[in-house]
Amino acid sequence: MTTPRVFILRHGETEWSLNGRHTGTSDIPLTPNGEKRILATGRALVGEGRLIIPRNLAHIYVSPRKRAQRTLELLGLGCKPGGIPWQAHGELAATNCGEKTTEKGGSVEAGHAEGTEAVVEVTEAVREWDYGEYEGVTSKEIAERRREAGEGQWDIWRDGCPGGESPAQITARLDALIADIRSRFHSHAIGKPKGSVKEPYDVLVVAHGHILRAFAGRWIAKNIADNPSLILDAGGVGTLSYEHHSLDEPAILLGGAFMSDVVESAKEEGEKDGEGKAGS
Repeated sequence: MTTPRVFILRHGETEWSLNGRHTGTSDIPLTPNGEKRILATGRALVGEGRLIIPRNLAHIYVSPRKRAQRTLELLGLGCKPGGIPWQAHGELAATNCGEKTTEKGGSVEAGHAEGTEAVVEVTEAVREWDYGEYEGVTSKEIAERRREAGEGQWDIWRDGCPGGESPAQITARLDALIADIRSRFHSHAIGKPKGSVKEPYDVLVVAHGHILRAFAGRWIAKNIADNPSLILDAGGVGTLSYEHHSLDEPAILLGGAFMSDVVESAKEEGEKDGEGKAGS
């Protein structure tokens, strides 16, 4: 039975993510190491028989921040020409998600054989939590400020951010996005026999740490204030899906099995190649 998925991808490492500064509206670029790690993530997780199968993607939601957009550029999804609605960022320019070149025009890495037809949508719905007065401030500095002001311990899930967004505001924008995903991309496919669904149905969200952790919580209808202790590293990938092939039973997928049919096919092809070489 077909069970659609949502892949959540946090942008790669930045200088501020390294030193723990809250990064909401600030447009901080990826570090060189952050770019390398996203390239490695793409090689490991994107492609036929891997976690993210480009041809199965129906839609890609991306934050307006450059660090998220750059992350998508480096992932290697093989987006159709002109599919990215912004001018590519950084020295490692990309004409599309799967065709990467150096500043001198030399080839770095070919895109995957079969790319995605998914529409890439830049949306405020997945921008990072607005930290307001805490923008660019570390958790340690926030604790010191609040102690000096005689305020209690800060919990973003319960308190929100002064001058920024509240948990109620985050909940409202994420709930609208989740409803959109389920109605437009998942409802037509879920529970149908495998192979009978011709239209793609998986969704990718490329965004930020706090908003994606909140997204995962709201996916399973958890109150933001009671958000489970979910962690998503810079460049990390998470998977959301459903139990029992039911739209009414959203779930967090802790781990998926390998696609044995793909593995067996690859094994058979390898054996054939070996026989051919032995007889030449």
